[in-house]
Amino acid sequence: MFDTHVNLHAEAYDEDLGEVITRAREAGVSRMLAICERLDSFPRVKAIADDNVDIWCSVGTHPHHAKDFVDTVPADLIARARDPKVVAIGETGMDLHYGYSPQDQQEASFRTHITAARDTQLPLIVHTREADDLTAEILEDEYAKGSFPILLHCYTGGPDLCQRGLALGAYVSVSGILSFKSAKEVRAVIKDVPLDRVILETDCPYLTPMPYRGRRNEPSYLPYVADALAELHGLTREDVGQMCETNALNLFQRVS
Repeated sequence: MFDTHVNLHAEAYDEDLGEVITRAREAGVSRMLAICERLDSFPRVKAIADDNVDIWCSVGTHPHHAKDFVDTVPADLIARARDPKVVAIGETGMDLHYGYSPQDQQEASFRTHITAARDTQLPLIVHTREADDLTAEILEDEYAKGSFPILLHCYTGGPDLCQRGLALGAYVSVSGILSFKSAKEVRAVIKDVPLDRVILETDCPYLTPMPYRGRRNEPSYLPYVADALAELHGLTREDVGQMCETNALNLFQRVS
């Protein structure tokens, strides 16, 4: 299986990162993508990827931190993305729930990342919360200027953004949220995503899937995310794992 979104550089892992990675491998996770949430944390994220043959990384700034990187230009991302271990741009997007960064700064950052994704043709990892319409409008506006690969990650939005993203060729990733009893609306949206456009992630160290909800999340729990998707479609864990890994490799084409 391929865990397409993990925060392995998080402080929660500082003391036992090696053990976390070992447990993931023992659980059948053969590839992992370490996510960059701040441009100034990129060296640390890339070091994890460089030290492990089965881990790759992204480069970017989460919308929460857009206010801290207002001077970032596409060239800053493009230059770092030349490294073969960098396989995606982001995560980026719009988050109007917390408002940690002003909306205009989030949008400017989002468009900067899109320009870098268009230039490099690396997948754009999109985070969105309480901003479905705005996220869709920005993606459609920018896509009209030139195509770029898109991942709607840890999808919890409504059906409209999902379908508008799929129309742009986007992939959709599911996390442990899919296993939560309260996530009926999320399951309804994901069930309508074509099986060749869905991939798996943990988004650890949060969103731990059932039956381990409440614990710190880690990549070794990815099979339980597969179980939730398998149950939704009447498939086996093995079928889902193989299918989603194929999809992920189609999206993240630098990953071997």
